[in-house]
Amino acid sequence: MGPTGKLTPDPAAKLGVFCTNAAVRSPLFNILSEAIGTAVLVLVAGAIYSRGVAKDGPANGMGQWLVASLVWGIGLSLGGTTGYAINPARDLGPRLVHWLLPIPGKGGSNWSYAPIPIVGDLAGAVLAGGVAAGIAHL
Repeated sequence: MGPTGKLTPDPAAKLGVFCTNAAVRSPLFNILSEAIGTAVLVLVAGAIYSRGVAKDGPANGMGQWLVASLVWGIGLSLGGTTGYAINPARDLGPRLVHWLLPIPGKGGSNWSYAPIPIVGDLAGAVLAGGVAAGIAHL
């Protein structure tokens, strides 16, 4: 219940609490946006925790702050198009919960969009793994 004692009437707003959705529905570009966001997350988070030049990684407590800032930056730069799941579990689990919960007036769970954060995020992770492997061979 909200501050006025009334339930949220908009089914899309209720779904938005649980999972992502495209601002502009273009499946190819939505998958590309998710793939780029996930690849950036994997590569940069891996670089933050690498033991390259520093030999010890980030100072205690700094790594988590840096990764949180990274996720925030990805959201600011790429989040407007798809809501940036950048992790398949971030979208699929909450979408399943939305589908299962008996929320009054919730509407559908938008299953037609559900494969996009999964396929895009997995493709981005594979891309990041390929780039990281390529860098490691240099």
